[in-house]
Amino acid sequence: MIKSIKPFIGAKDYIKSQEFYIEMGFEATVLSHNLIVFEMEEFAFYLQDAFVEDWINNSMVFLEVEDIKTFHNTLSKKDLPTKFEGVRLSEIKQMPWGKVCYLHDPSGILWHIGTFQ
Repeated sequence: MIKSIKPFIGAKDYIKSQEFYIEMGFEATVLSHNLIVFEMEEFAFYLQDAFVEDWINNSMVFLEVEDIKTFHNTLSKKDLPTKFEGVRLSEIKQMPWGKVCYLHDPSGILWHIGTFQ
């Protein structure tokens, strides 16, 4: 039986990415000098001190939330694009399957944040 799934993502600037994800609301647990697990509620992912440009440029993560408006408002209030170079947060978009917004982290990893209908 599956207990969890946790993607590994890389970082162009490991320290800046750590700060970003903490600011975003994740809790960090350092596992080694080049690996941290970030958790929010029962969900998690690993951040590696590894930068492979093709990997980073093609990395996407889907984060499903219960209430996208509330989550988007929370992110907007944090003003992440002002605090972190390269970060972008889109407006919420209606899709045939539900609603989504997009968040690019400091390395360029694209987060799809959505709610299914």
